[in-house]
This record gives sequence, C-alpha cells and structure tokens, in this order.
Amino acid sequence: MALPKRKQSKSRGRKRRTHWKSNLITSINCPQEGCGERMRPHHVCPKCGYYKDRQVRVALTK
Repeated sequence: MALPKRKQSKSRGRKRRTHWKSNLITSINCPQEGCGERMRPHHVCPKCGYYKDRQVRVALTK
C-alpha cells in the first residue's frame, strides 16, 4: 500500500476541499391546504407562515 512521503499541510488539504459543496438548493411544495408555495424543507413557509401543521408567524400575503 502506498504511503505519503510527507505530511500534507492543513491549508493544502482544505484548499482541495473548498469546491466540494452542494450548490443545488432543494425545495418542496408547502403541505398546508390551499398554499402549495415552493419552500425549503424544514423551514417556515414564507407565504402562509405554517410549519408542521401549526402557524408559527403571521402570513405575509394571502
């Protein structure tokens, strides 16, 4: 099995990993009846203000 000749520095290893990110932001339809707005999962809906079947904040637009 091959072994590295020298220890890789922390900055060199971190530079290699800088572009390893997920750029795609997932979104779902709001499960609240009558809303259906696109929203990020596990976040409050920006349109109706609901999170998991309860209203968390006042709705911005109706």
